[in-house]
Amino acid sequence: MKLWDKGYALDASIEAFTIGKDRELDLLLAPYDILGTMAHVTMLASVGLLTEGERDQLLPELRKLYALAADGKFTIEEGIEDVHSQVELELTRALGDIGKKVHTGRSRNDQVLLDVKLFARAALENTVGKVKTLFDHLQARSEELKDVLMPGYTHLQVAMPSSFGLWLGAYAERLTDDLSLLHAAWEQADRNPLGAAAGYGSSAPLDRDMTTRLLGFSDLDCNAVHAMMGRGKMEWTVSVAYASLAQTLGRFAMDGCLFMSQNFGFIHLPDNLTTGSSIMPHKKNPDVFELIRAHCNRMQGIPATLMGMLSNLPSGYFRDFQLTKEVWLPLFAEMDQVLDILDYAVCHMTVEKDLMSRPLYAAAFSVETVNRLVAAGVPFREAYRQVGQAVQDGSFRPDPSLTGPDGSVTPATLGHTHIGSVGNLCNDRVAARMDAILSRFPFDRVHAALDALLG
Repeated sequence: MKLWDKGYALDASIEAFTIGKDRELDLLLAPYDILGTMAHVTMLASVGLLTEGERDQLLPELRKLYALAADGKFTIEEGIEDVHSQVELELTRALGDIGKKVHTGRSRNDQVLLDVKLFARAALENTVGKVKTLFDHLQARSEELKDVLMPGYTHLQVAMPSSFGLWLGAYAERLTDDLSLLHAAWEQADRNPLGAAAGYGSSAPLDRDMTTRLLGFSDLDCNAVHAMMGRGKMEWTVSVAYASLAQTLGRFAMDGCLFMSQNFGFIHLPDNLTTGSSIMPHKKNPDVFELIRAHCNRMQGIPATLMGMLSNLPSGYFRDFQLTKEVWLPLFAEMDQVLDILDYAVCHMTVEKDLMSRPLYAAAFSVETVNRLVAAGVPFREAYRQVGQAVQDGSFRPDPSLTGPDGSVTPATLGHTHIGSVGNLCNDRVAARMDAILSRFPFDRVHAALDALLG
């Protein structure tokens, strides 16, 4: 069945090529296609293009189909081109000619654009929830380990004292930046394109504000040409936000690979989170972090792939957009898996607690020693020269005042008190920022609208 069928047979090879992976990928869009059809049917009845009786027959059938799709039991039959065709076929089987009326005032162009926007909203909400979970665990571990020092690095050379609290808190704060981009992506996904039809509107008296309310959108894409040009652009924008998040997660994974190596030995994963070697019996490999890094690198390439597919297209709809689904739709399951596994690793890793007592890291205290000389009245440049000379000739020893009564160095003995230093992480301020960004996502409004639509 093809919605555009005109009574002639299409060459089989052309049919297979043009359908591509739509039947497989459209199963992900099925619940959203049905929701969009429910809103469209309700609107058509309100403007007199369907009777109330026809609406009242269509909506229960659509709710049945939605339940099947939500449970993963909706199928697209062999010979059916896409999800739109299958939904209309099921309605026609159940209700006869009434099912043939649901496409009035629509094109598959605005229909699939609506589907991907509804899908994106749901996927973004899911991702935001997982980001918040990871954020909370990073902050909790940051507080737990805020007094445990570790060396900080620049150029992969020992630089200054850091702490596990500062390191973990940095990634938590970085997630707030990623969440801001996810919210920007949400704003593009949260505008209703339905009614743009093939990109030029319709002579049918559509009430686009009504479908916007029914589907819980904050607004609509007003201009029909602009709405259609949103196909691909919205997917690209969402993928950019996900690429930013992937960069954060991949960078943490790279730290994990380094810090687990014997040359560093800063962190450890439980044995059941590592893998071994088929030849070297001593190996406990950080495959979890390595695979996270690879997944994140792949996700960071998706915006470039989409942009390459979208470049040089004029306004209007083109079949090129079909292939964006193959690149874009798998992104969300991949990100889900990465967030879950990284969160699990963060919660179960352990850290070395006496790192800064090792002679290897003594030079990390050179700046602290300079600052103490400055506090005693020595000009900074002279203090810098003295300590640099001591490091150069091997006579440098950290200032004794850096250690506490038990001989250990802590954030308190270092005297770092300014905002964002090892002694003043300000995790509470970062948490408040996270909450402020989260509050801008209108998830409750969307749920209320869709619950009402589903009856």
